[in-house]
Amino acid sequence: MDQQAAKLAAAQAALRFIQPGMVVGLGSGSTATLFIQLLGEQVKQGLDIKGIASSEDSENLGRQLGIPITDFDHHPSIDVAIDGADEVAPGLALIKGGGGKLLREKIVASASKRFIIVADDTKLVTELGAFPLPVEVIPMAVPLVAAQLRELGFTPKIRPAKTGSGPYITDEGNILLDCSSAGIADPEETAAEIRSMVGVVEHGLFLGMAERVLIAGADGVRELTLADLPFKQ
Repeated sequence: MDQQAAKLAAAQAALRFIQPGMVVGLGSGSTATLFIQLLGEQVKQGLDIKGIASSEDSENLGRQLGIPITDFDHHPSIDVAIDGADEVAPGLALIKGGGGKLLREKIVASASKRFIIVADDTKLVTELGAFPLPVEVIPMAVPLVAAQLRELGFTPKIRPAKTGSGPYITDEGNILLDCSSAGIADPEETAAEIRSMVGVVEHGLFLGMAERVLIAGADGVRELTLADLPFKQ
């Protein structure tokens, strides 16, 4: 099973968590996009759900596919959110934000009764940090926050725009610092230190949020929960 097929298998496996009448959190990224497409097919066949999107891209895709989009004014909680991840470590600790949507992704995750990750098995790691940690920062504070991140052992770089020149600008008008490191040995402590920096809007460490991860690989799709420590390879 190649990586694209694995992503599709994980997205398909997530459909069984969706029931009629639910408010569904629509994640961002390649695997979550596959899930939204599959969900749209179910809606066309009569599935009655509503979606709250974690990015403008996901919202636009959902609308194009006929998924009714709502918001927290009308539905202050989400029954289940399905999203991807850039890294998944023991304890279901995650790095997210490779697609640049980490703030809204974390808002959707925090408002969800169930937060389920879909990914292929290349995303499993024994320690977070091989994937650069995204940190969303108010533009004015970028030099100050970057200096503090370097003191923590990170090498922060401003994410460039996908097209053209200049930095990547998030949906909320902020800058992303992609922070390389030799590894994040203590994600909880690191998250607290980054969050304390004035000018930081959010970071890509998602800790204690995921209920389970649907991981697809050569042997099909398996579910990982907090009971799978260390991960069963």
